[in-house]
Amino acid sequence: MNAIERPIIEQDEGLTIAGKIYRSRLLVGSGKYKDLEETRAATVASGAEIITVAIRRVNIGQDPNAPSLLDVVPPSEFTILPNTAGCYNAEDAVYTLQLARELLNGHKLVKLEVLGDPKTLFPNMPETLKAAEKLVKDGFDVMVYCSDDPIQAKMLEEIGCVAVMPLASLIGSGMGILNPWNLSLIIEQSKVPVLVDAGVGTASDAAIAMELGCDGVLMNTAIAGARDPIRMAHAMRLAVEAGRAAYLAGRIPKKFAASPSSPMEGRPV
Repeated sequence: MNAIERPIIEQDEGLTIAGKIYRSRLLVGSGKYKDLEETRAATVASGAEIITVAIRRVNIGQDPNAPSLLDVVPPSEFTILPNTAGCYNAEDAVYTLQLARELLNGHKLVKLEVLGDPKTLFPNMPETLKAAEKLVKDGFDVMVYCSDDPIQAKMLEEIGCVAVMPLASLIGSGMGILNPWNLSLIIEQSKVPVLVDAGVGTASDAAIAMELGCDGVLMNTAIAGARDPIRMAHAMRLAVEAGRAAYLAGRIPKKFAASPSSPMEGRPV
């Protein structure tokens, strides 16, 4: 008996950000783990190539006498994405990323987030727009955390941001995608990558984001806060891959009628 022939599935073309192609569409954070060893293990399990780092909270060389995150996720293996977590105005955000550029030897790819308040961590969009404009003019490749407002997302793209990253729900909430309609509008209009940022709680949330047509997903708490972060990292990797494959395959339309798997038309009564 001949071996079963398996169909050849075309490989995903990859995620292109600022001219560079990444195989993984999952981006992960580096905070909230119990230690650097767990950070390394979960990052590897996720398959992620882009690792975001809160410059105000994580040592990547600011303190030469303390352990550095770069010891376990070195730039030779991963793309480090410095972010401005903890910044509440444009001035602080711009300064923080200029510092990151110095620490990372001229690194241009950054993640901008300017928060509105410490309770909701919702983005302050006027300050975000202001910071984005300054950073783009200063030569940065800016990925930007934003509200799920299609108009604001379009403005950020027109400024020159290389990716827009609307929240699915509040940072760390685990509530998943609360407004898929707005997210779909942003995806439909955008010519730059759209990545869900914030609110993912479990693998199904990541899969749904990808099935909607997102180019990628960024998460931290959903992995680091899980009972088994390394296993969850692997689950998220599979979810992103499955969601992307389902999006490319094209789902059946939803309808208010049954449709049997084995049609009866043409069969003798």
